[in-house]
Amino acid sequence: MTSLVIVDLTPLDKVQLAQYSEQAAVIVAEFGGQFIAKGEVEVLHGDATHSKKAVIQFPDKVTAKSWYNSAAYQAIIPLREQGMQSQFHLV
Repeated sequence: MTSLVIVDLTPLDKVQLAQYSEQAAVIVAEFGGQFIAKGEVEVLHGDATHSKKAVIQFPDKVTAKSWYNSAAYQAIIPLREQGMQSQFHLV
């Protein structure tokens, strides 16, 4: 069953975030993932902790977890931490 990784984020450093995003997109694609939405959050109800959101679709949960735990993705996490505050959720 298709699974989604939902990323809530607040940018901290645009340069670092751009570098992270470029590298992350390549790694996502290597695992059969694709971005299906990203951008500013428009709150319809409740409070938003972060100003932006990205939704990444993977073929299944196993593949999504394999992507997140891969050596290639883990290697760019320090860049991610410099570029944004974030939360990642798997659905």
